Amino acid sequence: MTARQLVAAAAILVVKVGSSSLTSLDGGLDADRLDALVDALATRRATGTRVVLVSSGAISAGLAPLGLARRPRDLATQQAAASVGQLQLAHAYSASFARHGVTVGQVLLTADDVIRRAHYRNAQRTFGRLLALGALPVVNENDTVATDEIRVGDNDRLAALVAHLVGADALVLLSDVDGVYDGDPRDPASTLVAEVADPEALSGLDVARPGSSGLGRGGMASKLDAATLAAGAGIPVLLAAAAEAAAALDSGEHGAKVGTAFRAVGQRLSARRFWLRHAADSAGRLDLDAGAVAAVIERRRSLLAAGVHGVEGDFLAGDVVDLVGPYGVVVARGVVAFDAAELPALIGRRTRDLPPEFRRELVHADDLVPLHGP
Repeated sequence: MTARQLVAAAAILVVKVGSSSLTSLDGGLDADRLDALVDALATRRATGTRVVLVSSGAISAGLAPLGLARRPRDLATQQAAASVGQLQLAHAYSASFARHGVTVGQVLLTADDVIRRAHYRNAQRTFGRLLALGALPVVNENDTVATDEIRVGDNDRLAALVAHLVGADALVLLSDVDGVYDGDPRDPASTLVAEVADPEALSGLDVARPGSSGLGRGGMASKLDAATLAAGAGIPVLLAAAAEAAAALDSGEHGAKVGTAFRAVGQRLSARRFWLRHAADSAGRLDLDAGAVAAVIERRRSLLAAGVHGVEGDFLAGDVVDLVGPYGVVVARGVVAFDAAELPALIGRRTRDLPPEFRRELVHADDLVPLHGP
């Protein structure tokens, strides 16, 4: 099946919409555009698809009620606007979906919810139960409490993470652009790229420019990053204009005829390995010799103390650490079995030479995910 057909046939679908597609600079939420989006989502949901919506717009929705003329730059005012806007947004979605008899549930996430393993699993259970009960989850980063240090980054990336977290079959990114072009979209000579077989093929195109609406954090670069992340984890992606949401969400035999489709180019990882690769926050590093890199990457073995010659960071057993090869490249990530303070006495030594209580892997193969070749 083509990427478009896979999006059309998806049993679980994550849809992300940007701030500029729901709000205006001077009028808060645009009810007509929000209703049009909800109509398209409800139509797709009526075919039997379980839909999760990742929606930007909380900060933008809070501007008008607070009398703010533009998106604030300081964090405290952004958080205040988000506090007001989240209520505005949740109420608007609840009322609009009610026209179709659909119950919505609000899910506010912070980076901790995708960085920390226990939070990640709890979020999985919450989404699973909401979908099982027939509700439509509406997701946003919790901008009311998020700081620059604990942000996921933008809702495009959040949508890609949520797509894997919920076991989605496809991801649809809706914004104020109608796809990826092979040049500046304002140039009549530029043409729409209908399908991307490999995101690396876009590296030479003039596509990674920020949005210009002034309402959101994301731009084309963040959308390409999110599409690359999802496609690399086995999830096909469609990037299209929010104004064409009905067409983008078409469940017809051949799929949507709009936007740019991204083929899934990687194997779908287990939730634990995906979390390690893309969501977990590294607490330190272990420096590996060439033999350990070969064992970890090529033979997919556990990491033993003999192959490690350096330790950095103040981590505890159970934290995620980067595994770094001889040339300074992070080749893998994994959950370490020892505290950082314990390792200097262990590294470089053969397992049989260690005290009995320390004769185990530093990082077990089941808790390790390769990132690059040696």
